[in-house]
Amino acid sequence: MKTTPQTPTVLSGLCALTAILLFTSCDKPGDATPGAAAGKQLTIGVNFETLQTEYWVAGFEALKAELAKRNMRVVEAVADGDSNRQLQQIRTFVTRKVDGIVLVPKDSKTCLPAIKAANDAGIPIVLFNRPAADSGGAVKSVAVVADNRKLTRETVEFMVEQARKTGKKHKALLIVGDLGDINAIGRKDGFYDAVKGQEAVVEVVAEVPSEWNQEKARAGVVNALQANPDISFIFSSSDFLFPSVIAALKSANKYHKIGEPGHVILGGFDGDATAYQMLVDRYLDATGVQDVYFESEQSIQALLDQMEKKEVPPLILDPGFVIHQGNLEEKKARMWGANVGRK
Repeated sequence: MKTTPQTPTVLSGLCALTAILLFTSCDKPGDATPGAAAGKQLTIGVNFETLQTEYWVAGFEALKAELAKRNMRVVEAVADGDSNRQLQQIRTFVTRKVDGIVLVPKDSKTCLPAIKAANDAGIPIVLFNRPAADSGGAVKSVAVVADNRKLTRETVEFMVEQARKTGKKHKALLIVGDLGDINAIGRKDGFYDAVKGQEAVVEVVAEVPSEWNQEKARAGVVNALQANPDISFIFSSSDFLFPSVIAALKSANKYHKIGEPGHVILGGFDGDATAYQMLVDRYLDATGVQDVYFESEQSIQALLDQMEKKEVPPLILDPGFVIHQGNLEEKKARMWGANVGRK
């Protein structure tokens, strides 16, 4: 997600992960790797900008599980939102001569020196869920990223169809993420792709900037509902912001289940635990799910392929999927938010 923003309730147990941790051996037997075949257990450095959202925690755990499956060791680091600290942590990985690096960068631009440090050391690096800015060929990396624009478009297209079935025109509100995050830009563009040409069904009357901040999102939604009390269609650029949306809707007496009078058509992006419960409880119409398991597997495979000097595309897209009431039972096993907390 963000790609998404900071949630104080997500991580009480992981907040101590603020610096590079000790080597942790993944002792489970798994797939053969180039290093294993040569009698060497590979070590991968995993660096996250933050662990203060459910998505990043899910991604962090999925990557470690994938490394364990392949019998690879991991060195962990969390930058706590500090790009300078992240650069130093990557340099420490380089000094320790890790075999590969998976990086969730602070943003698309500040990560370029970290990528260069890995390039200079001949260490393959993969960016997880957030690509680097175009460097004009100055640095080289592989990014495994959700197809934010396409997945958002598909999610909002489903919402538009639900709106069409009501036989009336809906006024819509878009909650935008931090536009310094390339993922947020893709989601905004995907929303407008979907509603373009659908003005007879959906009229966008408000756009709320959130900067991935709960308080800013809630205030914006409250203000939008006061200015346009007949809003009946809301898309949030991250499921992370749903608590703010719910609070604002409840304060306006507009939070109703699907099929109930006054239901506001709701959609989001990520696939977190809140979204899953809202689907189960029939408040949420749809969300675009980032496939964290696909992204984790592809990230590690891309590192291995680079080690074997295979050609790897610079961008590997996770198509994700739209989950809604009609396919919830079929798709929930692949929705990471449905699995949070499960053993």
